[in-house]
Amino acid sequence: MSAPVDGGLARLLPDPDRPRGWTLLLDGAPQSHVDLDDPAYLDFAYQRRLGHITDLAAPPGRPLHVLHLGGGACTLARYTAFTRPRSTQQVVERDAALVRLVRAELPWDAGWRIRVRSADARAALDRVPEAWADLVVCDVFAGARTPAHLTSGEFLAEVRRTLRPGAFYAANLADGSGGSAPGAGGGAGPLAYLRAQIATVRAAFAEVCVVADPAVLRGRRFGNAVLLAADRQLPVAELTRRTAADPHPGRVEHGAALADFAGGARAVSDATAVPSPAPPAGVFD
Repeated sequence: MSAPVDGGLARLLPDPDRPRGWTLLLDGAPQSHVDLDDPAYLDFAYQRRLGHITDLAAPPGRPLHVLHLGGGACTLARYTAFTRPRSTQQVVERDAALVRLVRAELPWDAGWRIRVRSADARAALDRVPEAWADLVVCDVFAGARTPAHLTSGEFLAEVRRTLRPGAFYAANLADGSGGSAPGAGGGAGPLAYLRAQIATVRAAFAEVCVVADPAVLRGRRFGNAVLLAADRQLPVAELTRRTAADPHPGRVEHGAALADFAGGARAVSDATAVPSPAPPAGVFD
């Protein structure tokens, strides 16, 4: 089925391999996958990475307070509710028409503690209590690009206010071969946007790692990279093990290797921030 939403044309495509599986597309770009029979199933590689991070945010089964900036079909919120019963979650999705479509066509368990609000992700941070969240996930795309105001050090300072001590911050980013945007502050070259985002997050948190397909990290393919940050030691070894065992294995960069990857990239401010690169033509065909 197709329906106009605030951000363009939304389409729900049935998954031929899963009887109640659906893929949500926005203007042709795959946005989310949901299996209504199995909320623990994560189809997209980047969603699996975020699922691993959710698993490692606390001991198994412990309820979490999670803030999702960007909702889509609420795939990760469903996963968290199913794998960590009694978790309390806030989902911020600016596209109110998309929220209505998802609620109608892909409903979730009424007993899950998932609250969805239609608002700008950064503006919504003001309404989140201080030190409330065990995990904040930023997965916001408008026209297949992350808005500039969600990429700066000032934005991260607002995120940090909502985090409990030792909590995780995770962000889904997109960059790679064919992306058509400079890095923030005028930087250019392969993966300029991703390198600038790594520099920005490293300036805000004590520990940072990035998880992505090796081809994306080499700049050979446009795709997703997931950043994980905290002010405590990260579970890098376990995240590496889980990511390597995925159907589409990824690589984890951390420490000196991540610093080398970022190179001389500068941290991004509100004054220098730019949206993420536009996907190259045909990448979603």
